[in-house]
Amino acid sequence: MTQPAPLTEARFRLDKWLWAARFFKTRPLATEAVVGGKVHLNGARTKPGHETNIGDTLSVRTEAGLFVVLVRALSNRRGPAREAVLLYEETAQSQKDRAAAVMASKTQSLPVSTGRPSKKDRRALTRLRDGE
Repeated sequence: MTQPAPLTEARFRLDKWLWAARFFKTRPLATEAVVGGKVHLNGARTKPGHETNIGDTLSVRTEAGLFVVLVRALSNRRGPAREAVLLYEETAQSQKDRAAAVMASKTQSLPVSTGRPSKKDRRALTRLRDGE
């Protein structure tokens, strides 16, 4: 694997780093998440333009779950996924919690639909809805 391009700067905008690390598909989505309180830097809410440093701890809530990561590198571009995972290190507890959440969601799944209801099923639903 190739290392991300090293930066001479010691700090980087938080929203740009989240985008480069591929937590969010676009920078506006990353900015919206930070403003909406879905991202915490070192345990506190922050602003999108706040500078992040190597060694900072980020809590990032996405559709995939809650990620708690340590910033390991900074990058000024959004590269391939292979390079993006080198920018951070997810904590072991975070990995366990997300795996447990996935297992819990699988056990609470909705019943599988058999497709479109038949004419008989639709009549039964109508009777139920109308209170007959």
